[in-house]
Formats: sequence, C-alpha cells, structure tokens
Amino acid sequence: MLNDSRLLVLLAAGSLTTMAGGVVAPVLPDIVQQLRLDPAYAGNLVSLHCLTIALFSPPLGILADKVGRLRVLIPSLILYALFGIAGAWMQTLVPLLVSRGLLGAASGGIAAASLGLLGSMYEGERRSQALGYATSTLTITGIAFPLLGGWVGATHWQYAFYLYGLGIPLAILAAVVLREKPQPQNKPGQGNHKLMAVLGDSYTLRLLLTLSLTSVAMYAVVIYAPLYLQQTIGADATLNGIVLASRAVGAAVVSAFAAKWLAKTIGAAQASAVGLGLMALTLSTIPVLEQLSGILLAAVFFGMGFGIVLPTLYSTLANLAPTKLRSSVLAAGTGAGFLGQFISPILLGPVLGYSGLDAVFYAAAVIALIAGLLLLVPWR
Repeated sequence: MLNDSRLLVLLAAGSLTTMAGGVVAPVLPDIVQQLRLDPAYAGNLVSLHCLTIALFSPPLGILADKVGRLRVLIPSLILYALFGIAGAWMQTLVPLLVSRGLLGAASGGIAAASLGLLGSMYEGERRSQALGYATSTLTITGIAFPLLGGWVGATHWQYAFYLYGLGIPLAILAAVVLREKPQPQNKPGQGNHKLMAVLGDSYTLRLLLTLSLTSVAMYAVVIYAPLYLQQTIGADATLNGIVLASRAVGAAVVSAFAAKWLAKTIGAAQASAVGLGLMALTLSTIPVLEQLSGILLAAVFFGMGFGIVLPTLYSTLANLAPTKLRSSVLAAGTGAGFLGQFISPILLGPVLGYSGLDAVFYAAAVIALIAGLLLLVPWR
C-alpha cells in the first residue's frame, strides 16, 4: 500500500494537523520573551488549535460529503499555509490567537477531508491498514515536527511559522494526484437524516466518547511526563524528547502492523479495551519508576496501547458509516479526539494542584479504564 502515491499524499496532508501546535511549542519561550506576552495566556498559542479543530472538523466533514472531499481538502491546505505563516507577522497576543484559531479551523478541514478520502479509497482490511498507517504517521510526525520547529526557529522564532507553507505544495500534489469518484446524490434531507441516525446511535456515541477519553489520557503523558521526568531524574529537553519518541515508536509499530490483526482476532471492541488497559497499566506505573530504563519501557508499552486503540476506533467508526457519509462520521471522531486533547489539562490541572504529579497519572489511568469499560459494557 505504501507504494500508492494517493495514500502518501493523504498521509502527508493529514500529518499537518500535528504540525499545527508542534512547530510552535519549541519557540514559545522566545515568542513570550520577544513580544513581551503574559506567559499565563501565551500557552494558549499551543493549545487553541485543538479547540477549533474539534469545533470545525464535524461541519467541514459534512460539507466534504456534500460538495466533495477534494473541494474541502485543497482549499483547507491553502488556508492552512496562509493562516499559519500569518502568525509570523503578528506582534500582539490577540491577533496571534486569532491566526492560531483559524489555523485550527483549516486543520479541521484537512483532517475531515483526508480521513474521508482514506475511508472511501479502501474497504475492509485494507481500510483498517490505511488508518493504521495514518495513526503511525501522526505519531511519528508528532515527534518530528517539534524537533524541526526547534531547529528552524533556533535562528528566529518567526522562521518556525514559515513551515506551515508546506500546505501549498501539498495542495498542488493533492490536485494532481488525487481523484474522487462522484457519489450518488441523496434526496433533500435524506443525507442529514441518515447522518443523524448514525451519529445518534448509542454505539457511535460510545465510540466518540471513548476517543475523547483516550485523548485525555494520551495528552496527560505529553503534558505531564516531562514535568515528572525533570522532577524525578533531572531530565533535560533532549531526554524528554527521547522518552516521548519511545512512546511514538511503540504506537507507530503497533498501529501499522498489529492493531488490525488483534481486532480481527478478538474483535474491535475487545482489542480497543486491551489497548486502553495497557495504557492504564503503564500510566499507573509511572509514579513508581525512577530508573530511565523502566521509564523508557513504560513509554514504549504506553505507545503500543495507544497504537492499538486509535486505528481500531477509527476503523470501527468507518464501518458504521455509509461511504457517502464517511467524512462526516470520521470528522466527528477527529473532533472528539481533539476535544479530549483540549480538555486534558482542564480536567487534570486541578488534580495536579491539589494532589501532585503522581495523582495526575493515576487519574489518567482511571480515565483510560473507564474508556475501555465503555466499549465492553452493553448499553442497549
């Protein structure tokens, strides 16, 4: 499948959603210092796009199903580049936040359209494998883009924002390489009725809630593991990057090769529950680990659990949706996932304030277990 140029273009386009916050995070201290921003509010420059992706992915997914996924993907890639680069020229916080919010909205269009195209290009096991590759790509670029942003922005923080210009050549590639089969038109109101029936189904709602809770637990590691490592073993930024990269390696390998096999062997719900159980187990061990070797091993196993869960949930969502509504349903999943990332520090921040870092990881483990139980306990 990886010799399919269409798949490679879609993977590259979809990976831009991880760039949205990834390339800015390393240069945030320089932005705060040079523009004299309030650090209490400047942190929103890294996280605001998660909220606007969550808000805009579902409606843009619906639009993609109505007018065509390429008609949403290509303009979204262009707007992504324009809004992203514009941040380099903003000198105060409010315009910067506006540009970041608009960047997130464009990212929502990219995520909705690219997932919809992936879901419609392949069927059955090939679709599961394609979604596994997508998860692997997002995981790997989630580590690569911060490194790239730090390297490019080392000379001046503005240069990191120019990386968003990659949206332009990818828009050109998408226009040249990708083709979309015309979908049969629904009668007026029929498409909306079918979409509401799919999204209103109790199992679909369970999957969306599970995606959101999984993202809450996953982002707990991204946000709080570096703080724990600094506090416990005096880790610097390089060591933090190695630990997070270990998580990414585990997720990338499992999501690309093992998640599909496990879901086929024991069932999608059971496979997702196993992955969430593995995430919960490794989260609960973090507070008792003080040796780097144990921490690295826990990071790998945490990534393996996440690598099982994410492609399996997305594949299950895709199977629930008719082909012509797949962008809408998968975009709802994207929105739920990014909403979980956005609310993760909102939920776990008070735990940190009242009970300390150890309690944060235990709380995240409980959240992962609850997500697993949501899939196993019958609601009907």
